[in-house]
Parts: sequence; structure tokens; C-alpha cells
Amino acid sequence: MSIMSYNGAAVIAMTGKDCVAIASDLRLGINQNQTAAVDYSKLHKIHDRLYLGLTGLIADQLTLAQKLKFKHDMYELRENRVMSPKVFGAVVSATLYEKRFSPYYTEPVVAGLDADGKPYITSMDLIGADASTDDFVVAGDNVESLFGVCESFYKRDLDPEALFEVISHCLTSGVNRDCLSGWGGVVTVVTKGNGTFTRTLKSRMD
Repeated sequence: MSIMSYNGAAVIAMTGKDCVAIASDLRLGINQNQTAAVDYSKLHKIHDRLYLGLTGLIADQLTLAQKLKFKHDMYELRENRVMSPKVFGAVVSATLYEKRFSPYYTEPVVAGLDADGKPYITSMDLIGADASTDDFVVAGDNVESLFGVCESFYKRDLDPEALFEVISHCLTSGVNRDCLSGWGGVVTVVTKGNGTFTRTLKSRMD
């Protein structure tokens, strides 16, 4: 068993028309055999227009999230402005690469809107290799299933409500094919003019 599958996770990020969405499942498992929690979100708020999703080993998820939040807060104090998603993605990549010989066992997903309302999403591997794109990214145990459903459902230039529906269907369909993730989900959609909304999903709990 891979250490990346020890706790189980599924994270998706998608872009829309002047909006971006990020979703994660809620299951926290231990060593494939035990479910420790059914309300654990893998999403971390960096600021109002920027979110970080983490998969992999739970201890490294929490450590990396705290380190990145600290780096962002120090940047905000020094520069008197928040990081753009692209800058934050570069910070995440550099943070992972500097630990490449004893890496954090986690794969980050970054999603946010820049100052002009343009969506930005990216995912990375353990050592920070960036894979930014303009449609969708996935991470977790069952990336094959998640990729398959995302390729089937995704359309470009969706409005926030349609984007929420699409990413919700992709998450619930993808985790149904994986016993290490699931037990509901949480979706956050960041919009250009109407702020941010977060909704919880119900799914199979077995």
C-alpha cells in the first residue's frame, strides 16, 4: 500500500466563467481498514479568493497547510496585499521542492481567482512539479475515476451554479468507485462578483 493512500482522499478543482470551484470528500481513514472521521474536509482557506486542497498523509497535510498559511500571512504583512493564486502556486511548489529529499507525502491542489477575476487552478506532485491548466485538475487515491468523470461532465465557461452541479456530480461519481474516499463531500465556489459559497454534499456512507 502506498503511504499516499493511508488516509484516503479525493480533491477536484474546476474553472468556469469568472469563477472557480474546488471540492473534496469528507472521509478520513486509517490504514484502509478503519474510518476515523466522516466530516474531515481537505480544503484550506488561504484568503477569500484562494483555496488549497491537500491529499495524502494527514500529518503532512496539516503541517504543510500551516506552513503555507504562515508564508501567506507574512507576505500579506510585508507587501500589504494578498497573494495571487499564481504566486501562491509558486510558493507551494518551492516549499515542496526544498523538501524533495524527505518530501511531504501530500499532493496539493490550488484554486482561486486573481485580481481581474480570472480563474487559476493547478496541482502538484510530492516535489512540487506544477501542472497548471485551464479546465480541471484532480488529486487523491482514485485519480483515474475522477479524471474519467471530469472529462465526461466538464464544459467550458460554466456559470457558478452550473459549475457547482458539475463538480458535485464528478466528485460523488468518482468516489463511488473508491473505497478509501467518499462519505459525502464539500464544495466551495469562488465567484468574481458574488463572493464565495460553500455547500455540503451527501453521498453513500458505506
